[in-house]
Amino acid sequence: MSDFSIWSLMVDISVISGLMLVGTIIRAKVKWVQSIFLPAAMIAGFLGLALGPNGVNLLPFSSQFSSYPGLLIAVIFGAIPIGGAKVQIKEIFHRVREMWSYSMLLTLLMWGGGAFFALLVINQIFSELHSGFGLMLGAGFLGGHGTAAAVGEAFGQQGWEEAMSLGMTSATIGILIAVLGGLFLVKRGTEKGHTYFISSFRELPSVLKTGLVSSENQISMGKQTVSANSIDPLVLHLSIIAFVVGVAYWVTELLEALLPGISVPLLSIAFVVGLLFQFLIRMMKADSYVDQRIMDRIGGSATDYLVAIGIASINITVVMDYAVPLVMLFIFGIIWAYLIFKFIGPNLFKSYWFEKSLFGWGWSTGTVAMGLSLLRIVDPELKSKTMDDYAIAYIGMVPVEITIITFAPLLVTFGFSWVTPIILLVGAIIIIGIHKYFGLWGTGGKNYMKARKTS
Repeated sequence: MSDFSIWSLMVDISVISGLMLVGTIIRAKVKWVQSIFLPAAMIAGFLGLALGPNGVNLLPFSSQFSSYPGLLIAVIFGAIPIGGAKVQIKEIFHRVREMWSYSMLLTLLMWGGGAFFALLVINQIFSELHSGFGLMLGAGFLGGHGTAAAVGEAFGQQGWEEAMSLGMTSATIGILIAVLGGLFLVKRGTEKGHTYFISSFRELPSVLKTGLVSSENQISMGKQTVSANSIDPLVLHLSIIAFVVGVAYWVTELLEALLPGISVPLLSIAFVVGLLFQFLIRMMKADSYVDQRIMDRIGGSATDYLVAIGIASINITVVMDYAVPLVMLFIFGIIWAYLIFKFIGPNLFKSYWFEKSLFGWGWSTGTVAMGLSLLRIVDPELKSKTMDDYAIAYIGMVPVEITIITFAPLLVTFGFSWVTPIILLVGAIIIIGIHKYFGLWGTGGKNYMKARKTS
């Protein structure tokens, strides 16, 4: 830490920001990059990896560069509950039951399946492999770079320092799989007539390819909820998230002092503090001065930086040391995600099963953002209401996700490696069993074909 200063922080941010500008230009101008829909932050990450200390060592990243994701993920999770509209419980369960069930199955199956396969197969072949290795599939593929950073940070505090690079590698490969596999599924879906809103893969708006929004289609990032002569609206929202993360860090330090040997993820505490903050401002009737769109943009900005920094800080040596088990895990992950796409979606969704399942594919292998990108290809105007349903369903998903991220590494650390996959997979079986018992399973594809014939 002795060589780290405020100027080191400035240089790190400046360099990675410059790379993201370059990534944005490349996405806007280079045709083959547009054809695979690579995000600008991901391009920046690859450039940073090639030119940084883990590559040819031309970029002056500081010694603390790889520690930023642990803070950025707290910003992302701390921002989630703040500014959200009040949602009725009945609305959550009745309107978005299908999406909630699908999201639950995706979460339980990807986390549980990866951990189970690794313990059953990979760890038996590579006996010295860490027993938490299988969690890298759920953390990287389903969770993305943010969750990978959280799980990597948790394992790192318990002595498994390679976990961060493995998680970031999993998340990076997952995005590539999400894009390339998703494009294949779209082409195949249009050929077979499974898509509801488009009939050809060529019917794609240019904004999806270049990433640039034309002037007539540009919208505001958020509302000005306070007068600038008092405090700038953006500063107000940045102050809120900085305060929430700061309180979360203080609580984390307090818990670690009271409970020696137990590491509580910062992101989990940040989410809880964010919930409490939202509850307080709602009680004070001040929630109208906090705009969710601005909070979403802050979280989205943190995500972009996390992706770029996460990829740029991957330790290539560690990845090469784990190359064979990683390949085995990724191959399983691709097959497992495809089986979920092929069998869960058509049996669960009664309308627009392909569009919603394609969103699930992008989410289960890459990130929610990649799922949205793929969804826009087959549903450009979002008429399927997939994202509306997901936004509400996610409220009921967050506690499950936070619980997995928080306790799965702890269970592994304390020697209960099999507990997590068994509980998660049994949970998935129960959800499917309930749907079958009430006759809610297996009718989606039939209803879809009827709608197609009558439309």
